Amino acid sequence: IAVHAVEENGYSPEDVIKIFGLSRSTIYEWLKRFRAHGYPGLDTKKAPGAEAVVTEKMQAWLKRTVLESTPEDFGYDTTLWTCELLAQQLFERFGVHVVAATINQHLHKLNLTYQKPVLIPREQDPAAVEHFVNEEFPKIQRFANKIQADTGFEDEAGIDLRERSGKTWSARGVRPEVFVTGKRGRLNVLSVITAQGELRYHVTEKSIASKEYIHFLKQLMEKRTRPLILIVDRAPFHRSRMVREFVCKHRHQIRLHYLPTYSPERNPDEHVWEEIKDKQLRRQPIKNKRDLKKRLHSALKSLQHRTERVIS
Repeated sequence: IAVHAVEENGYSPEDVIKIFGLSRSTIYEWLKRFRAHGYPGLDTKKAPGAEAVVTEKMQAWLKRTVLESTPEDFGYDTTLWTCELLAQQLFERFGVHVVAATINQHLHKLNLTYQKPVLIPREQDPAAVEHFVNEEFPKIQRFANKIQADTGFEDEAGIDLRERSGKTWSARGVRPEVFVTGKRGRLNVLSVITAQGELRYHVTEKSIASKEYIHFLKQLMEKRTRPLILIVDRAPFHRSRMVREFVCKHRHQIRLHYLPTYSPERNPDEHVWEEIKDKQLRRQPIKNKRDLKKRLHSALKSLQHRTERVIS
């Protein structure tokens, strides 16, 4: 505005100095920059600041370390990276000392986020998983298309009355108190999801064994116009003689295929329990077993009607 007043409105620098309360050196420096570079020369420039302590080379090492190794590889008794551990390793490798918050900022710049990991059992056989994913499952899909069958993933879970999760707000240093039931109670659930977004379920107070499982299979077969191929884990009741004989007898309506051992992450039906237990029931003020059963049915029925959510 000061330069515009002098150069375009005909004010003298002395008048502008008086109006804006500027020093002589300031206005003449601005006029000098304007006459050399125009108005862009008057833009405020950000100070360069101190030279970055964590270099691009160190950033590349951070990203490679997080994505390709675990703390166990560096002698720590944990498998989970924290900013504190990475700061220690940065110091040991490069002699550069930074606080955890600095590591956090650089990890975000590298498009890395702090996430809950997928837990993979050490007993899992990677070769068996690869065979299932790349060979066995495609064969199942081709066979399903050939006989015009639907393919579903099935899983089971226990819902305990005393399971809780979630957080709430409180004053700093004061842990909030929430009243919950101390009563015992448990329900067992079987569910099936398909790629078309279908969800079927069965809630029982009984332990899930062969007879209860066959009861669920009969429910799945009712009113179906297409055969159903179920992919299941290797729970004892899935492989029991009673269940195998039932499936063999009704093989034109229903068939079972088994996931590799210790591979729950390959069963998308596991996410049903994450949705129902963690995101809903464990955050609700459940009073007793009867209340639990009512809320469980409500949650499952609600999810059943959210086809797009099931597909996701």
